[in-house]
Amino acid sequence: MSLWRLEWLRLTRTRRLVALLGVYLFFGLTGPLSARYLSEILGAVGTEGVRIEFPEPRPVDGIAQFAGNVSQIGLLVVVLVAASALAFDARREMAVFLRTRVRGVEAVILPAYAVSTGAAVAALVCGSVAAWYETAVLLGRLPVARMLAGIGFAALFLAFAVALVALAAALVRGVLATAGSALTVLIAMALADNIGGIGRWLPTTLSGALPGVVNGTAPSRYLPAAAVAAALSAAALAGAIALGRRREI
Repeated sequence: MSLWRLEWLRLTRTRRLVALLGVYLFFGLTGPLSARYLSEILGAVGTEGVRIEFPEPRPVDGIAQFAGNVSQIGLLVVVLVAASALAFDARREMAVFLRTRVRGVEAVILPAYAVSTGAAVAALVCGSVAAWYETAVLLGRLPVARMLAGIGFAALFLAFAVALVALAAALVRGVLATAGSALTVLIAMALADNIGGIGRWLPTTLSGALPGVVNGTAPSRYLPAAAVAAALSAAALAGAIALGRRREI
């Protein structure tokens, strides 16, 4: 059995793929609903005699609700799923089994990275299509080209996040330690977005690209962050492989 097939079976038989798809589809279906009916919901539970008014919801609000939810909870699930696949050295038996059957550790890391990234991107696409459909039905049409560009930027961000998990797995042991380290770096980057003009160069900027592009922001605004994300993803993978070769089991 090839390691590619092994990673796919681990992803599907452990229900990790179901978890990813479930989270993204849930928010894809409920995000536009909450944007459309938020004023009615709050009005129904509001204090008697107090009237709550909201501006008329726009199509971009449905996508913003979806993106806001998956950029937090969805990303958390992606990082945990990726850590469970890439932190193979956390289980000595698994590490020995895998390392003794390949010529180099890259033969283990690259399939795990590719399958985890592919699953995350597939979940993103499914959730985005669901949010797109719900928004079109409830709030109005969305620009096709801008939606596709936004999804592409968000997919690149997920690829970067999984590469960061791969590097963290080579530095620490344990699934939770790996996920926690990667999330700490991502949170630090997100906080640095607010410092001067550095934000436009940070990969975390891409997590908000979908609603931003749909709302009228030029896609070129996100190109510096996309270039940095691609470069750092390659560097993180190279670092994970180099460190993995020197790690003792």
